[in-house]
Amino acid sequence: MLEAYPLYWPEGWKRTDKWSVENSKFKNGFARSRDELLDEIERLRGRCHNQGDAILSTDISLRQDGLPYANQREPEDSGVAVYFKYKGNDMCFACDKYRKVWENFVAIRKTIEAIRGIERWGASDMMERAFRGFIAIEDGRNDWRSILNLAPDATLAEAEHSYKRLRSQYHPDKPGGDTNMFIQINTAIEQARINLQH
Repeated sequence: MLEAYPLYWPEGWKRTDKWSVENSKFKNGFARSRDELLDEIERLRGRCHNQGDAILSTDISLRQDGLPYANQREPEDSGVAVYFKYKGNDMCFACDKYRKVWENFVAIRKTIEAIRGIERWGASDMMERAFRGFIAIEDGRNDWRSILNLAPDATLAEAEHSYKRLRSQYHPDKPGGDTNMFIQINTAIEQARINLQH
């Protein structure tokens, strides 16, 4: 069940290996980073938290208004997932690359800001296609096996082979390429790597 606390990491999304987590070069603080992330979602025209649609999920306990406290000790898991609606779709961004929760807030905000920049620069149809890759996967939608054209008993080697072929076919820089399909293929191989590792 989707919750703000404890952290609800999106299903099928790969976690950063704990030995690869790093310190960022961001200069900010917890409360400011949290609020700037929610403001960025609002600017995107997603519904903001006070309208009840954005869920900022972390391992930091919540204030009465449902937002994580700014003055708590850093949890063991610094991952952050934010869920919100954008044009009627359930969206999800998640980051656990950095050692501190607020650093992961900043990373997600900067990602959304960069994607939003596409719209400001006049290529909004590209923004729509890019955003489809961040739609929260529910009830087996965008099943990774079907995206990679895999049989139920396929191996990881078969998944990798299919991925390379499809990646080449749908690459956005090639004639006939498809950004949306390219994003789905990359997401699918990540899920295949998680599910087919033995």
